Amino acid sequence: MMRAIWNGVVLAESAHTELLEGHYYFPPGTVKPEFLRRSTTQINCPWKGMADFCHLEVDGERCENAAWYFPAPKPEAREIRNYIAFGDSVEIEIVEAQAVCLSGQ
Repeated sequence: MMRAIWNGVVLAESAHTELLEGHYYFPPGTVKPEFLRRSTTQINCPWKGMADFCHLEVDGERCENAAWYFPAPKPEAREIRNYIAFGDSVEIEIVEAQAVCLSGQ
């Protein structure tokens, strides 16, 4: 399980991230949209396509262009369509699975 944290708040959590070029991409349903603000920034990646960026806003603090996603990636990157990645200002941590003890077993 991977978790994205910024300004002390969990932005995303998923056991189904994709790791590409050193960044974990989180499925769109696992990212809390209330912390994302659309940016006008777009950057073209030669093999993934056009990335749209978002700012992060948590407790009145803003981090510019700290998240991005590919709404229409090139065929080689189709597995990350609409998945959201975060820049270096966001902490990505691995959450260890914990064993559950069921009584009587």
